[in-house]
Amino acid sequence: MKPKFWILLFAFVLIGDLIGIQLQSSVLQYIFKALIIPALIGYFFSSVINSFHSINKWIVLALIFSWIGDVLLIFQDKDSLFFLLGLSSFLLAHIFYIVYFHKIRILESVKSNPWLMVVVVIYYAALISLLSPYLFEMKLPVRIYGIVISFMFMLAMHMLYIDNRNAGKWMMAGAFLFVISDTLLALNKFYNSFEFAGILIMLTYGLAQFFIVKGASDYFNSLNKE
Repeated sequence: MKPKFWILLFAFVLIGDLIGIQLQSSVLQYIFKALIIPALIGYFFSSVINSFHSINKWIVLALIFSWIGDVLLIFQDKDSLFFLLGLSSFLLAHIFYIVYFHKIRILESVKSNPWLMVVVVIYYAALISLLSPYLFEMKLPVRIYGIVISFMFMLAMHMLYIDNRNAGKWMMAGAFLFVISDTLLALNKFYNSFEFAGILIMLTYGLAQFFIVKGASDYFNSLNKE
């Protein structure tokens, strides 16, 4: 099936999940949330079918563990263990994204920019300082997760310096939205819940994954044309 089909399917299931959140329908959320990542995997494979690169496997692994995390977090209200397991799954997903962005940086001969590290350190320090008094037994897991996603975003910002700037912008924007989504989730869960949190978290998360996959597919397709 063509990439456009998978994009439409992704939009359909993401909107379906958002409607389920708004209506507080567990059934709709169970159905649609679990289909968001499979739709993106279908889109990625259909987009790079003629330009598959060894680095692609890291994107696929990141998406698979994101899907596992999505499924686990569906059941977090039933047992807090599911939240910890979901967090662990997304931790692995971010590690795979880290490997992916690092390999692209090396492939493109992009030099490490220490100023980008300053940006993520400021973000991480501010967020953890705000959340720490409310984390209790989750203090260590959240701190570790924060370090990993911050490092992922730092490497993603290096994508702005690759030859295919447009693809790099898509990937960086996706990583940025991922940070926004996880920040909103952390603030809502540990600091202070707010209206429309669920919708904002899933909207930024869904777009984050789509932007990264879109940028990656555009990047690999441009390599194939060279």
